[in-house]
Amino acid sequence: MNPVIRWFHQMGSPPTFHRFAARWSPWLLWASLPLMLWGAWSGLFAVPADYQQGDSYRILFIHVPSAWMSLFIYGLMAVYAFIALVWRIKLCEQLAMACAPVGAGFTAITLLTGSLWGKPMW
Repeated sequence: MNPVIRWFHQMGSPPTFHRFAARWSPWLLWASLPLMLWGAWSGLFAVPADYQQGDSYRILFIHVPSAWMSLFIYGLMAVYAFIALVWRIKLCEQLAMACAPVGAGFTAITLLTGSLWGKPMW
């Protein structure tokens, strides 16, 4: 069997995947945290104000990516749920359940930033 296919089959087992994820999660967290902070700082402070909307335009640099992420995560959750229902892969059930609170968090950020931007604009 191809080593890549064998690796994917091994990662389909929840205990194997959880060991792998537990080992990589701290490294990925510390790698992504500075990038997220830099992106938020760049979007909120480094970008010049818009000539029509002023400083409230900058909130769109948080609003639009969070809207895209919420839609992406809910789509991913649907794919995981479909795979779990059709092929009975237990890891996909866990991943679908893990996507729900993350998607809800991004949706809350989207609604909050949308209302903060929309109040002075409309």
